[in-house]
Amino acid sequence: MPRVALKDIAAQVGYSKNTVSLALRGDPQIPERTRKSIVKVAKEMGYERNAVTSRLMAQLRSTKSRQPARIGLINAHSQASAFTDHLTIPAYVDGARRRAAHLGYETVDFWLNNPEQTPAQLIRALKAKNVQGVLLIGLMKQNRLPTRYQRLWEEFPCIVTGVRTHDPALSFACVDHHHLAMKAVRVAIEKGYQRPALVLDDMIDELVDHRFSAGHLRGQEKLDAKNRIPGFYAIDEARLDSRLFVRWFKKHRPDVLITLYNVVFDWLKEMKLKVPKDVGVIQLEWRAAEPHIAGMDQHNDVTGANAFDMLVSLIHGQEIGAPAFPRATLATGTWVDGKTIKKPRAARASRRRVTVNS
Repeated sequence: MPRVALKDIAAQVGYSKNTVSLALRGDPQIPERTRKSIVKVAKEMGYERNAVTSRLMAQLRSTKSRQPARIGLINAHSQASAFTDHLTIPAYVDGARRRAAHLGYETVDFWLNNPEQTPAQLIRALKAKNVQGVLLIGLMKQNRLPTRYQRLWEEFPCIVTGVRTHDPALSFACVDHHHLAMKAVRVAIEKGYQRPALVLDDMIDELVDHRFSAGHLRGQEKLDAKNRIPGFYAIDEARLDSRLFVRWFKKHRPDVLITLYNVVFDWLKEMKLKVPKDVGVIQLEWRAAEPHIAGMDQHNDVTGANAFDMLVSLIHGQEIGAPAFPRATLATGTWVDGKTIKKPRAARASRRRVTVNS
């Protein structure tokens, strides 16, 4: 269906395009009766305002401030350098910055956990920079925001990037964690593996409302019951004592591990097991810096761009505070082949019992 333009409405109501534009913006220069009449016709014709154009035009008309409209990118990670040094977070930031530049916004960085900054000082700094809305990026070990920063989402449109938050529950953009894990399992099965196992920190699974483990379970549905094995969730404990992982591995005999952590390579090496000859490894967050590892590309830059688009929508709707019905935008991950899994035929031929040295 073709988009309804101002000139189409003007032709229908018999007024100039400028009059129609003013009426749709609620400008008092146009008599109320005329405004209502034009708005009614516009709705009947299916007219929808272009949010980006409306925002840019509002900036041009504004005489209150000569500063450009800016978006605050708030680093919610415990480390001040997370926007550049973290394995995951920089991709969110890059995606958001590129989208901002495309839409004509500037971005300004802030650190939520700056020990030398009070919440009131952060609010003042945001306003001083003419920040119109904020993206919270970097929540990796928790999905609850500090209550002392309540003014942040009460005074600015706010979108969380990467995870769903609780208390407050804000709108968010992230990868589809359920689909990510389910797809990884199903690809493993297609390639001949029969005992795929999830190796994941329980805290991370909790952070994403168990969508990783749910996707893993769903992906196993076509396997025989004897091959549906439980995941290993004691990552932090095993970093201190790898025997925990070794005991789990010996008990369940997985033939491919689906994980977020490269430390599994160390544990397998400790058991004298070779990848992919003895066991395959699939990364749930494939990284260009390690292209040899097979896995799922989360496209975190796309999530950053999606979060920015959501924020622009909140800004134009003047939506602040914790929403009654938080919205979510999920990005789909894609499979990337690598050298840490066998070719399909070889995987099918290797269903023999793996011998693990004690």
